[in-house]
Amino acid sequence: MKFSKIALSVALAMAASPMAGAADLLDFYHQAQNQDAVFASARATRQAGQEKLTQGRSQLLPSVNFNANTTYNNVNTTYTGAGAALFPFPSGDQRFNNHGYGVTLVQPLFREQNWASYSESELQVLQTEAQYKLAEQSLILRVAQTYFDVLIAQDTVQLAAAQKTAISEQLEQAKRNFEVGTATITDTHEAQARYDLVVAQEIAAQSDLEVKRRTLQQLINAVPQELAPLGKSFQLEQPQPVDLNKWVEGAQQHNYQIASAQAAAEIADKEVDRNRGGHLPTVDLVANYSKNSANGSIYGIGSDTTATTVGVQMNIPLFEGGAIQSKWREAEANRERARQDLENTRRTVELQTRQAYLGVVNGIAQVQALQQALKSSESLLDASKLGHDVGVRTNLDVLNAQQQLFSTRRDLYQAEYNYLVSQLNLKAAVGELSEEDLSRVNQALH
Repeated sequence: MKFSKIALSVALAMAASPMAGAADLLDFYHQAQNQDAVFASARATRQAGQEKLTQGRSQLLPSVNFNANTTYNNVNTTYTGAGAALFPFPSGDQRFNNHGYGVTLVQPLFREQNWASYSESELQVLQTEAQYKLAEQSLILRVAQTYFDVLIAQDTVQLAAAQKTAISEQLEQAKRNFEVGTATITDTHEAQARYDLVVAQEIAAQSDLEVKRRTLQQLINAVPQELAPLGKSFQLEQPQPVDLNKWVEGAQQHNYQIASAQAAAEIADKEVDRNRGGHLPTVDLVANYSKNSANGSIYGIGSDTTATTVGVQMNIPLFEGGAIQSKWREAEANRERARQDLENTRRTVELQTRQAYLGVVNGIAQVQALQQALKSSESLLDASKLGHDVGVRTNLDVLNAQQQLFSTRRDLYQAEYNYLVSQLNLKAAVGELSEEDLSRVNQALH
């Protein structure tokens, strides 16, 4: 019996034709924007980071405090001595209440540490923004990678099922040929072994598909719908510009990982300045208004007192047990660490940019090569089947040709998905990845 292509055609048609109501990349991305916990955390971190500027500015502005008090007094006074009779103040128990309130204003005039803290807060906001942009790009990449992981897992299940059907037909044919004496029992055993292997592979593929779908569910916090597969409109495009060095230069200037590390290095510089300022004097303008009233006293008379004071206070730190010097040294060590982290980030980003660029360029060549290999594998299978019918090829040759065809088709699917993800990675490397880029990749699914 000739190898039937019906099962294979049905499975591949399922993989190539969008299903009714299937969700595409943009659908899942929009769901992940609202449901992904990692991105929600980044959004909250951004909101918290924006408050750093207000906190830093507050150290340059005046602080105003209001205080109030009330006190009940029970005092027993006895005057003694030769001069006691000369003073008309009453002796004995005196019970009275005194209360008051006051307002104090402090305006820093010279505080080097406060100015350094304010500069730090500006850099912290910039760092927070860079980290948020990085989280936005990371969400796009995670959604795309997870989406294509599910697609390749689906393709693997479908190809395994089609391969199982094909090998099953080959097994039945080998059994019939053995029964009529035109084939040896070896052909049957070979087909049976290959069939058992593909059954195990199908089970593993189904398990992997379930894991990949649950990973996508973690992003969108919902059971995934059917996914739109890769359509016939899929096209291979060279990166623009084609010069790798220009992509590397763009990454060094606009990559958000570098921007965040650069901000961290500048913050470390400001932290050194802030701790160095611990040796310097501070000068503040201090104004105070207070009013106090008492309906009695130890002298038997009450009083109302109102006081207003305005002055300048200077404080010079002399010795704090070595803490200031220690914090200064600590800040200098952290500055060096931040500088090395920045250098490492620059090198890492350059490597990531080159990998992404080569992923696109080599991905195109790989897809084209596998497309040609697929045609060759189909021709090999047809030739092996024909040779088997006329007795010049063995049953094992046909099984091997089938295996090569399915493996090549799966490798082609994987290469296409990797190419699309590499396009997004390249845009992310230069800090330009956006929903528009995801939309362009999404067009390949229709």
